[in-house]
Formats: sequence, C-alpha cells, structure tokens
Amino acid sequence: MGRSSGGGFFRVLIALVLAGGALFTYFSSTQVNPVTGEKQNITITPEQEIALGLQALPQLQRQYGGTSRDARGQQLVDRVGERLVRGTAASRSPYRFKFHLLDDPRTVNAFALPGGQIFITSALLGRLKSEGELAGVLAHEIGHVVGRHGAEQLAKQQLTQGLTGAAVIATYDPYDPSSRNSAAVAAALGQLVNMRFGREDELESDRLAITYMAEAGYDPRSLLAVMRTLKAAGGGARPPEFFSTHPDPDRRLERIAEAIKQQYPNGVPAGLKP
Repeated sequence: MGRSSGGGFFRVLIALVLAGGALFTYFSSTQVNPVTGEKQNITITPEQEIALGLQALPQLQRQYGGTSRDARGQQLVDRVGERLVRGTAASRSPYRFKFHLLDDPRTVNAFALPGGQIFITSALLGRLKSEGELAGVLAHEIGHVVGRHGAEQLAKQQLTQGLTGAAVIATYDPYDPSSRNSAAVAAALGQLVNMRFGREDELESDRLAITYMAEAGYDPRSLLAVMRTLKAAGGGARPPEFFSTHPDPDRRLERIAEAIKQQYPNGVPAGLKP
C-alpha cells in the first residue's frame, strides 16, 4: 500500500509539471497574423511552415497518384490560383503559393499544406462545372494557408498531447488495471477537441474564400455549388457533425449563404465570373 500511495503522489506531481509545461508553451506562443490581424497561438514561423509543406510535398503527391499528366487541367488550376493570389490579400502574405493537380480519379478532395502548397484531385476537378467553382475550391484552400490553420493545428496537437500524456500518467495505476479506462477517456476527449478546432477552421476558410473570390472577380455564390457537389460525392453516408472534422454539408451551405448575405446586403455585385 505504501509503495502504491507514494507512486501515486509522484505520478500526480509529474503530471502537473507536464500539464503546466504544455499550457505555458501554448499560451505563451502567440503571433499576430499579418494578413487577418488575428492573434493566434502558434509555435512556428512562416518560414518553418513553408519548409514543412515542401518536406511533405513528395509523400502527399505519391499518396494521390502523383502529378496529373493533364497539361490543360494544370494550366487552368494555375491560372485561377494565381489570379486569386494576385488579386487578394493573399499576395501580401509571406507564403509561396503553388497549385498542384493530382492524378487521382477516385478521391474527390482538395487540401493545402502549411506554407502555400495547394492541391486538387482530378476527381474533384472533373466534377466542377465552371471556373468560378474551381476558384471557390482554391480560394478556400488559400484561406487555410493565410489563416495559418496548419500551424495552429500543430500547436493544438502539441498542447493536447501534453495534457493527454499528463492525464495518462496521473490516472494510470499499474496496480489497478481498471484505471486504463480513465486514460482512454482522456485520449478520446483530446481527439474531440482537435476535431472541433478543425471544423472552425473550415468555416473560417469559407468566409475568407467569399472575400477572395469577389476580389479576384469571381461570383462567391459559386462556392455554394461546390458544397453541393461535395455533398453529392459523399453519398449521404456521413457521421454526425459533432464527430466530423468538417462541418455538416447542409450546415455549411447555410453558413456560406449567411456570410455572402452579410458581406453583400444589397446583393452580389454584377459582372463577377460564375
């Protein structure tokens, strides 16, 4: 009994030190986003974001079939992406944007790496019906980069790992096998916290995409068509919104429509490219 009690005290002490270190590192690492003006908890520099993105680039390309051999498709992606960067606040960011069309005919997806590497699969490009819809996809991914969502996620993961590790040390008693359940609950809660942050990032990127599309001359309502395409591609077999890393499609359509109405209370300006 004495050994178990003493061991428990030291486990709690170590857990408190680990938790305190994780919290201090996270909350003391703040930076102001030079484009959005938002104060963010981030532990790496823009230069490190660029380096991380370039480091992950080859593996991600291999995972999705490599670079597409569709030269015309790649030219279209480049032209629309460069127009979005050139005509918006993204041009004032420190990132080096590069757009990649991936040769994956099955996975309907688009994503961005920290630092400006942006990807769209041939499966998604083939489902889009207009240049404006492509602009909606790419503008959303540009929003992730400019919003520094990847860097925020890294900092949040470090915090969650630190707190989860502390909880495991504090709750796990080698003399009591049932304590493993408490550790498992702590780990599950950490995962749910990160999922929540991911959904908020998606919604912020939608709002940024609306702004960037209009500034570059594209009708932001095309983003609604993109969301309907992605919803159809999902086949309706999605988990509840709370357990998803992306917002529910219907909920997301509502939020995009609300954001467009707020930004253009008198209606979307005429002459924007659909």
